[in-house]
Amino acid sequence: MRAVMGGVRADDPVDDFAGWVEPHLPAMAHLAARLAPYGDRDDVVQEALVRAWRRRSTFDPQRGTALAWLLAIVADRARRARVRRRFDLIPVPAVYGSGRDVEADLDLERALHALPPREQAAIALFYFVGLDVPTTAQVMACAEGTV
Repeated sequence: MRAVMGGVRADDPVDDFAGWVEPHLPAMAHLAARLAPYGDRDDVVQEALVRAWRRRSTFDPQRGTALAWLLAIVADRARRARVRRRFDLIPVPAVYGSGRDVEADLDLERALHALPPREQAAIALFYFVGLDVPTTAQVMACAEGTV
């Protein structure tokens, strides 16, 4: 256990990694679903968790939240999966709920996939994962104005 001013840090990923990561798993899975090739989405989350476990001692809450740190790892692993496969993202109709205009959704997906990867990531983080601008900027390691 690491101590901070005589006490145990509440956000310390070393002592209870599973409990520390668990609240962020839905956002990690959602981001992987937006950025990774369809067949690699679960693998991307798993690779991100392994990377986070191995590098957990490098997490610094002074530099950002646990969510931002974990999502940055997911975004990196998704990028690597795309490069590895040289795969363009394609929309998956199963993502859409019933009663929606699937044709309009597919047009939106095509437009999103025509954007450069960093812009896709910004849109996925802000609109689909639901992060605010400061956290999106932390994940993307850029200025808030860039987001």
